[in-house]
Amino acid sequence: MRPLIGITGRKDTSARLVNSQMISVGETYIHAVHRAGGTPLILPPMLVEADWAPLMARLDGLLLSGGEDIHPRHYGQAPETWLGGVDETRDDSELGMLRAALEARKPILAICRGHQVLNVALGGTLYQDLAAQVPGALDHAFLMSRSLEQNVHDVTLETGSRVGQLLSGSTFSVNSAHHQSIQSPGTELRIVAYAPDGVVEAVELADYPFCIGVQWHPEAMVRRDSTMLPLFVGLIEAACEAASLNSGNSLLG
Repeated sequence: MRPLIGITGRKDTSARLVNSQMISVGETYIHAVHRAGGTPLILPPMLVEADWAPLMARLDGLLLSGGEDIHPRHYGQAPETWLGGVDETRDDSELGMLRAALEARKPILAICRGHQVLNVALGGTLYQDLAAQVPGALDHAFLMSRSLEQNVHDVTLETGSRVGQLLSGSTFSVNSAHHQSIQSPGTELRIVAYAPDGVVEAVELADYPFCIGVQWHPEAMVRRDSTMLPLFVGLIEAACEAASLNSGNSLLG
């Protein structure tokens, strides 16, 4: 049985009908999860506390997708002039949902904004804009002229990291589409990858079944080749294991 993987969605105003808002997820996330063996489910960005625990009881894993900036009130900072667009309803929804997932010890893969949400949920902080706050930072930002299938810079993974084990290597060329990044890591988050300019590119949660955050977009790279597919396979395998354990516990209970 394919595990059910929730993928966080975002508000979308691209509908043909004026003032008709939709909830969407990039198809690359859907394809990557499905190709790895999971059944993807889009999660709307306005869930409230009453939804979080019941949802986690039904999901086998969680994928936090990319998107807009996180409001800096969530990590104890005032907004700076270089802050991008925010969706505070989505912030509240995802932070609460993620904390419920962590409490339930669900497998988690966090990508780009999701990588930052994971850090903030665990008490970490963010650079609101790399170009303004990090001297010598590379140009990590999204460019309309640059496909997400195009690599931008290398990342170096720590020896023995879960990410390195999954990807079977220590240095990879990745894409880039962000202007914020981790400043200080959240509680028990281990930094396991850096860009050449020192920007944090991957984190893992210690003593947890499967919880990985990456700053690049592996789901877009999967369209080109299979190098990054093991990240999604790892999520699916952990979700299958968790589902099997839960099923066994319910039979015993």
